[in-house]
Amino acid sequence: MFHKEGAKTILLGVAFTAIVLLLSDRLIDIFWLKKALQISAFLILIIILQFFRNPKRKVLLNENQILAPVDGKVVVIEEVYEGEFFKEKRLQVSIFMSPINVHVTRYPMSGIIKFSKYHPGKFLVAWHPKASEENERTTIVVENNTFGAILYRQIAGALARRIVNYAEEGMQVVQGTDAGFIKFGSRVDLFLPLGTPISVVLNQKAIGGKTIIATKE
Repeated sequence: MFHKEGAKTILLGVAFTAIVLLLSDRLIDIFWLKKALQISAFLILIIILQFFRNPKRKVLLNENQILAPVDGKVVVIEEVYEGEFFKEKRLQVSIFMSPINVHVTRYPMSGIIKFSKYHPGKFLVAWHPKASEENERTTIVVENNTFGAILYRQIAGALARRIVNYAEEGMQVVQGTDAGFIKFGSRVDLFLPLGTPISVVLNQKAIGGKTIIATKE
């Protein structure tokens, strides 16, 4: 299964591969060169398909848990000052997504969207300390009765050139469902209330909609 945001790119990839196969058969007589071009076209198509894959995942809804919004590696767990919405100290958990990860963003918890804003910006590498404040990004705040308001931020990386965000203020959203997509390498930051019990450790592999980031008893 593939994400809808990849439909156009996948169609272009299929068309490109078909054209390379057709033209190489008709115009190139050198066997090794013909096969090299054909194999290269197939490899490009495979890369496109794997990037836009959207595996179905059964999410166990739990209002006492915050789930990973994306696949990737936990690279930050620390107290920071969040200056855009909360304007106070929060507990930040960041997940870095490489180009080979699934790039679907999922809602980390059920609740009401209280804030959703897109920011144009730079394309620093996603692990750069300033990426959260200076890169192209979206900021989304979800609120429920268990955790109150939490913020997650989709951040473009050096290769990412498009962030898709489906969250709109006032929406009622369900934990683990499709919240958007980030094309190519990127990062997602979570900002949780201070004192929230964290269930992951640095360098742990996270699976969107599956890995428990935090639990509230």
